[in-house]
Amino acid sequence: MNFIKKNISAMHLDVLKEIGNIGAGHAATALSTLLNKKIDMTIPDVRVVSFEEMMDMAGGSENVVAGVFLRIEGDAPGSMFFVLPLKQAETFIRALPGCIVFKAEETPYSELALSALQELGNILSGSYLSSLSDFTNLSLFPSVPMLSIDMAGAIIGTGLLEISQVSDYAIVIDTALNEESQSDGDSVKGHFFLLPDPESFQIIFKALGVLDHG
Repeated sequence: MNFIKKNISAMHLDVLKEIGNIGAGHAATALSTLLNKKIDMTIPDVRVVSFEEMMDMAGGSENVVAGVFLRIEGDAPGSMFFVLPLKQAETFIRALPGCIVFKAEETPYSELALSALQELGNILSGSYLSSLSDFTNLSLFPSVPMLSIDMAGAIIGTGLLEISQVSDYAIVIDTALNEESQSDGDSVKGHFFLLPDPESFQIIFKALGVLDHG
């Protein structure tokens, strides 16, 4: 039974978007401190997508991206990805104090640049997970995030090996990071993919008080 496709309603997605917005506020505060400048973070959209659509959103299975993958542990286990196109990763790293050199087309990448991307993933995933935990009163905590710069198919495929046996869909939480002085066209845009294990959906939505489908 494909729980995500059959049972997640617009109301469920609205609740997840609200949780995402609160997590975004926490992440923006942390990033503002890291970058020493005002950062706004928004969640434009939350929706259900197929695994094939996940690949398309990352630019296709052969597109090289920066990806952070972690397992959600505790009362409602699952997986989470944060995927950022390399040019977007370059924009983020250029904004950091210290003039870290990172050019998408030039390898090998510096350890400082990779650490910066890992910290971005830590902050964003941690803020969202903390918000979800606060809303549900469930004990949820992240594993150590793993950073990869590789083809989207390789990064996403590794994390889908287990869950793909029981589901073909994920929840995507779009994110946009903006410096106060930037236009929308200059924002750093990435995607969160949230993949609770099948039994975790019912735990999460029961805790949120929206278990009834429809």
